[in-house]
Amino acid sequence: IVPYYDRSWLIGKTLRTVFTNLTEGAILVMLVLYIFLGNGRAALIVALVIPLSLLATFLGLTVVGIPANLLSLGAMDFGIIVDGAVIVVENIVRKLGDLPPEKLRLARARYGAVIEATYEVGRPTVFSMIIIIAAHIPIFTLQRHEGRIFSPMAWTVTSALVGSLIFSLTLVPLLCAKLLKKDIAHGDNRLVEWIKSRYEPLLRKAIARPRLVKGIAVAALVVTFGVASQLGSEFLPELNEGTTWVNLTLPASVSPAEAQEQLRGVRKALHSVPEVNTVISKVGRPDDGTDPKVFNSSEIFVDFVPESRWRPGKNKEDFIREMDAAVSAIPGMEPSFSQPIRDNVLESISQVDGQIVIKLRGDDLDQINSDAAQILEHISSVQGVVRAFIDRAGSLPQYVIDIDRPAASRYGINVGDIQDLVETALAGKATSELWEGEKHFSVVVRLKPGERDLGDLPKLLVASPNGAQVPLSQVARFRSVSGAMNIARENGRRVVSIGVFIRDRDMGSVVKDMKERVKSDVKLAQGEEVSWSGEFENQERAMKRLSWIVPLSIALIFLLLFDAFKSFRSALLIIANIPFAMVGGIFALFFMGIPLSVSAAIGFIALFGQAVLNGVVMVTYFNQLMLDGLPVEEAVVQGSLVRLRTVLMTALLAMLGLLPMALSHAIGAETQRPLAIVVIGGLISATILTLFVLPTLYCSVVKDAKPRDENEEFPA
Repeated sequence: IVPYYDRSWLIGKTLRTVFTNLTEGAILVMLVLYIFLGNGRAALIVALVIPLSLLATFLGLTVVGIPANLLSLGAMDFGIIVDGAVIVVENIVRKLGDLPPEKLRLARARYGAVIEATYEVGRPTVFSMIIIIAAHIPIFTLQRHEGRIFSPMAWTVTSALVGSLIFSLTLVPLLCAKLLKKDIAHGDNRLVEWIKSRYEPLLRKAIARPRLVKGIAVAALVVTFGVASQLGSEFLPELNEGTTWVNLTLPASVSPAEAQEQLRGVRKALHSVPEVNTVISKVGRPDDGTDPKVFNSSEIFVDFVPESRWRPGKNKEDFIREMDAAVSAIPGMEPSFSQPIRDNVLESISQVDGQIVIKLRGDDLDQINSDAAQILEHISSVQGVVRAFIDRAGSLPQYVIDIDRPAASRYGINVGDIQDLVETALAGKATSELWEGEKHFSVVVRLKPGERDLGDLPKLLVASPNGAQVPLSQVARFRSVSGAMNIARENGRRVVSIGVFIRDRDMGSVVKDMKERVKSDVKLAQGEEVSWSGEFENQERAMKRLSWIVPLSIALIFLLLFDAFKSFRSALLIIANIPFAMVGGIFALFFMGIPLSVSAAIGFIALFGQAVLNGVVMVTYFNQLMLDGLPVEEAVVQGSLVRLRTVLMTALLAMLGLLPMALSHAIGAETQRPLAIVVIGGLISATILTLFVLPTLYCSVVKDAKPRDENEEFPA
């Protein structure tokens, strides 16, 4: 089938989607920079970090041997990557804006201001970037399918952040010193002034009512836990490959000619949908044995006409429903619909077709077949299940020859002689060799095609040692029986597998309902065990691993913060951003109707580092102002107002950098969308926390703290 399925089309479409999203994100990033900084040259300096970081990304991917594709570049956010440069440039612009115009033109004064501004935010920036990189550690620990899917993304982000950090602390200050010689606005532009005029009274009210602010924050967390319990779950969103793959299981005893005739009717039914362009079917397995299919298994490739020729208001899901109805109208046909690449992935997980695979293990074949039939009956009616079937079920007709050993011994005939006769008559046996020059042929003896009939086998004569010719019917009994089509084993035990395809419902909810049905309605025999495999197995394994790796990563982030601030309280205040960032991410998934998947979980991991970054910037400046002798409340208000532009810029850049990805419905966007939605929603709640809850908590925690030694760089 491979020659008919041009994967280069899908690759081109997917990469086009990725680079379109990246380009649109980069344009939005530059627009935000210009609006907030009010200086085109400063915005261009930050924007210059984007291609340089991309260069660092390609160098990093080359070193580890990862190609540029949907998995490696799909989750790249230029807004997050340029955060370090944004922090540095914003502080430099603010410092240069404080210089008188005559000093701004002096290289010495300008260089001094640039160095001072870079040094002021240099260490917090380094720690913030390291923390964002540390937040991606759990992704590197993923295994098997999920590891192969998401590890490239982690390498991409890490390479880009390392390159961005280097350029932010070296090239960016140099370019600022050389290019920002004039037209530096003194103070904030109108937009920032307007935002500050609204923000300051709200901030003072929040600081004056700490209990109310804390109560609202805690209530938001409690509500979020309730909403999270209502989210469905799945392994990964399904990638739209643009084509459809249909699986059919024909009767176990079907002949090649009959299979061809049945598939002719199936192809005609599929072509009844106007948008179907090409239908190619195959039955059985290829001669080279590369596809482990049984001989009655059929696969059909369906290609559609270009989207511009589709009926108005119709999509691929509508076509699948129409094709399903058309094929199901043929007696005995129960099709399942997948996609070429997805079908191969499902088979590689559990060697059985199906998004969910239920495996029943036991020692008695008849008993596990009976119990599997009961399980199938009860799960088929679960909401969301469109097809459930026992893998390789059914029986095959068999012609059994039972040798009558006592009778054969009376005639003096060996059992091996009887077996050789049957084999020679039906399959043939080499009796001589023929040479024609260098050519070599085996001379095979067997019955003529018209005489190779099972009903005539009892009439064959077998020679006894005394030269008598004895009919086989005298030394063997012949009977027709039905035998098992397939006897599978795993870990030394017999196993029967049930494949399940679902539609219009998340996988986690479907599996939960099926488990309840099996537990309450099916009584298994002693020694039998049920396991749940397929995509669900991958989902459970990935989530279980993340459940202990993510807390370890958060603990590592906390240790980095403690090392930076030398203060337990300051580190704890910043780490509090993480649960509040999850509030927005979970609500975003809920309102968009997207179930929790490994892709969304990776979005939460990427969100953690970004949520911590703004907290580091804010708390560092609070500490600096307190060191200068300002009272706690005044230090918090002034620090929040000064860092307001930085916080808004970094958050907006990260959100807008992922916005094209969240809104895209092009080929390849399905796997990116949950990640982007989680980050955007999480940054909204994390930014509100940083601007209101964090300053309020800071005042409550350190209000009575004594000033520390002036030589300490990061006071508590």
